[in-house]
Amino acid sequence: MTTKAVTEFFDKSPSGAYDERNRKLAPISDNLHFLTGLALKGLPADARILCVGVGTGAEILGLAHAYPGWTFDGVEPSAAMLDDCRKRLDQAQLLSRCQLFKGYLSEFVSTQKYDAVLCVLVMHFVRDISERAKMFQDMAGRLNPGGMLVNAEISYDLSAEKFPDILEKWKQVQILMGATQESLDQLPKMLRDQLLILPPAKTEELIRAAGFSEAIQFFQSFLIHAWYARK
Repeated sequence: MTTKAVTEFFDKSPSGAYDERNRKLAPISDNLHFLTGLALKGLPADARILCVGVGTGAEILGLAHAYPGWTFDGVEPSAAMLDDCRKRLDQAQLLSRCQLFKGYLSEFVSTQKYDAVLCVLVMHFVRDISERAKMFQDMAGRLNPGGMLVNAEISYDLSAEKFPDILEKWKQVQILMGATQESLDQLPKMLRDQLLILPPAKTEELIRAAGFSEAIQFFQSFLIHAWYARK
């Protein structure tokens, strides 16, 4: 699945349904957002944050109330997701602290430098590894010296002996999100053919190669891993 195909999928899928499915995973996402906030705690009181693949705004909503001086730029190629994001931020009275841009990171033209870049549950959709490497480089280039990256993605060594066992646990997550038996049966093929799932060590290598310090893993929930790194 190309990044364009992913965008078309999200444009055709009701974003409300997407949020409803993910709401059942609130214990996972809430913990990820909580730990992300702690990882970024040393940023300036007036930090500017870039959210790559902002979706419906979950990362902004998870951080903005805890850090009232922070402002946010969100980049999102799906018009449907971005519209829903704007509505949610408006309802939360946060829209005045945010700027939203439709498009891919590579299309986002700005001279703004950021104190942190967040890329949450996006990278596994980028099937071209060279494109993924360029995205990490692009994010590094948009940071102030000492700025931080937070990256979360589905990551595992699919050839590992332990993979079949954790896959069974991951199916329980999919069931909570409304997966059918047919989609569960297709899950191994989807992970291999529609996404690009890299082992954690390879993701850490890409982050370092983009000019970041050692990537530090601070979160894991079955197949979801998250790291922070400093420029």
